[in-house]
Amino acid sequence: MAEKVEKSEAEWREELTPEQYHVLREKGTERAFTGKFWDAKTPGVYRCAACGQELFTSDVKYDSRSGWPSFTQPVDSGRVEEHQDRSLGMVRSEVTCSRCGSHLGHVFDDGPAPTGLRYCINSASLDLEPKEG
Repeated sequence: MAEKVEKSEAEWREELTPEQYHVLREKGTERAFTGKFWDAKTPGVYRCAACGQELFTSDVKYDSRSGWPSFTQPVDSGRVEEHQDRSLGMVRSEVTCSRCGSHLGHVFDDGPAPTGLRYCINSASLDLEPKEG
Protein backbone atom coordinates (compact mmCIF):
# COMPACT_ATOMS: atom_id res chain seq x y z
CA MET A 1 0.00 0.00 0.00
CA ALA A 2 1.25 3.49 -0.85
CA GLU A 3 2.50 5.75 1.90
CA LYS A 4 -0.17 8.17 3.18
CA VAL A 5 0.08 11.77 2.03
CA GLU A 6 -0.64 14.29 4.75
CA LYS A 7 -0.56 18.03 4.19
CA SER A 8 -2.03 21.06 5.86
CA GLU A 9 -5.07 22.70 4.29
CA ALA A 10 -2.82 25.68 3.49
CA GLU A 11 -0.49 23.38 1.52
CA TRP A 12 -3.41 21.79 -0.34
CA ARG A 13 -4.82 25.25 -1.13
CA GLU A 14 -1.45 26.32 -2.55
CA GLU A 15 -1.06 23.20 -4.75
CA LEU A 16 -4.60 22.79 -6.10
CA THR A 17 -6.72 25.04 -8.29
CA PRO A 18 -9.70 26.63 -6.51
CA GLU A 19 -12.06 24.12 -8.20
CA GLN A 20 -9.85 21.15 -7.30
CA TYR A 21 -9.60 22.36 -3.71
CA HIS A 22 -13.38 22.74 -3.47
CA VAL A 23 -14.00 19.22 -4.83
CA LEU A 24 -11.08 17.32 -3.32
CA ARG A 25 -10.79 18.94 0.10
CA GLU A 26 -14.26 20.44 0.71
CA LYS A 27 -16.24 17.53 -0.79
CA GLY A 28 -17.73 19.69 -3.52
CA THR A 29 -19.25 18.53 -6.80
CA GLU A 30 -18.71 20.02 -10.23
CA ARG A 31 -21.77 20.65 -12.36
CA ALA A 32 -22.78 17.77 -14.64
CA PHE A 33 -21.43 17.84 -18.21
CA THR A 34 -18.84 20.53 -17.37
CA GLY A 35 -15.76 18.55 -16.27
CA LYS A 36 -12.93 17.88 -18.70
CA PHE A 37 -13.23 14.08 -18.51
CA TRP A 38 -17.00 13.40 -18.52
CA ASP A 39 -16.89 12.40 -22.20
CA ALA A 40 -13.15 11.76 -22.64
CA LYS A 41 -12.21 8.75 -24.77
CA THR A 42 -8.42 8.99 -24.45
CA PRO A 43 -6.83 5.67 -23.38
CA GLY A 44 -4.83 5.91 -20.18
CA VAL A 45 -4.75 5.94 -16.41
CA TYR A 46 -6.73 8.33 -14.24
CA ARG A 47 -4.81 9.50 -11.18
CA CYS A 48 -5.82 11.42 -8.06
CA ALA A 49 -5.30 15.11 -8.87
CA ALA A 50 -4.12 15.72 -5.30
CA CYS A 51 -1.51 12.99 -4.77
CA GLY A 52 -1.03 11.21 -8.11
CA GLN A 53 -2.16 7.74 -7.01
CA GLU A 54 -3.50 5.58 -9.86
CA LEU A 55 -7.25 5.18 -9.38
CA PHE A 56 -9.03 4.10 -12.58
CA THR A 57 -8.19 3.14 -16.17
CA SER A 58 -9.91 4.12 -19.39
CA ASP A 59 -10.63 0.40 -19.98
CA VAL A 60 -13.37 0.50 -17.30
CA LYS A 61 -14.69 3.99 -18.12
CA TYR A 62 -18.12 4.14 -19.69
CA ASP A 63 -20.82 6.65 -20.64
CA SER A 64 -23.35 6.54 -17.81
CA ARG A 65 -25.14 9.58 -19.25
CA SER A 66 -24.81 11.19 -15.81
CA GLY A 67 -22.48 14.00 -16.90
CA TRP A 68 -19.54 12.81 -14.80
CA PRO A 69 -16.75 10.36 -15.60
CA SER A 70 -18.01 6.90 -14.65
CA PHE A 71 -16.02 3.73 -14.04
CA THR A 72 -17.04 0.16 -13.16
CA GLN A 73 -14.13 -0.42 -10.77
CA PRO A 74 -10.90 1.11 -9.45
CA VAL A 75 -7.45 -0.13 -10.49
CA ASP A 76 -7.35 -1.93 -7.14
CA SER A 77 -9.93 -1.95 -4.34
CA GLY A 78 -7.30 -0.60 -1.95
CA ARG A 79 -6.91 2.61 -3.96
CA VAL A 80 -10.26 4.03 -2.86
CA GLU A 81 -12.18 4.07 0.39
CA GLU A 82 -15.93 4.31 0.86
CA HIS A 83 -17.68 6.35 3.54
CA GLN A 84 -21.37 6.80 4.28
CA ASP A 85 -22.56 10.23 3.08
CA ARG A 86 -25.85 11.50 4.51
CA SER A 87 -25.69 14.96 2.95
CA LEU A 88 -28.43 16.27 0.66
CA GLY A 89 -31.08 14.30 2.54
CA MET A 90 -30.05 10.90 1.17
CA VAL A 91 -27.65 8.07 1.96
CA ARG A 92 -24.84 7.57 -0.54
CA SER A 93 -21.36 6.03 -0.54
CA GLU A 94 -18.68 8.68 -0.85
CA VAL A 95 -15.44 7.61 -2.53
CA THR A 96 -12.12 9.02 -1.34
CA CYS A 97 -8.50 8.43 -2.32
CA SER A 98 -6.95 5.93 0.08
CA ARG A 99 -3.58 7.67 -0.10
CA CYS A 100 -4.51 11.30 0.66
CA GLY A 101 -8.14 11.15 1.76
CA SER A 102 -9.35 13.49 -0.97
CA HIS A 103 -13.00 13.37 -2.06
CA LEU A 104 -13.41 11.85 -5.53
CA GLY A 105 -17.16 11.36 -5.93
CA HIS A 106 -19.65 8.60 -5.10
CA VAL A 107 -20.27 4.96 -5.98
CA PHE A 108 -23.72 3.64 -6.88
CA ASP A 109 -25.03 0.11 -7.51
CA ASP A 110 -26.65 0.93 -10.88
CA GLY A 111 -23.65 0.28 -13.12
CA PRO A 112 -23.14 -2.26 -15.90
CA ALA A 113 -21.77 -5.80 -15.67
CA PRO A 114 -19.49 -7.25 -14.54
CA THR A 115 -19.46 -5.24 -11.26
CA GLY A 116 -22.86 -3.55 -11.32
CA LEU A 117 -21.13 -0.48 -9.87
CA ARG A 118 -20.90 3.09 -11.11
CA TYR A 119 -18.03 5.07 -9.68
CA CYS A 120 -19.27 8.58 -10.45
CA ILE A 121 -16.13 10.71 -10.15
CA ASN A 122 -15.56 14.45 -10.48
CA SER A 123 -13.22 15.43 -13.32
CA ALA A 124 -11.62 18.00 -11.00
CA SER A 125 -10.41 15.16 -8.78
CA LEU A 126 -8.62 13.40 -11.65
CA ASP A 127 -5.56 13.78 -13.87
CA LEU A 128 -5.30 11.63 -17.00
CA GLU A 129 -2.01 10.02 -17.93
CA PRO A 130 -2.50 9.06 -21.61
CA LYS A 131 -1.39 5.59 -22.65
CA GLU A 132 1.74 5.57 -24.79
CA GLY A 133 1.49 4.18 -28.30
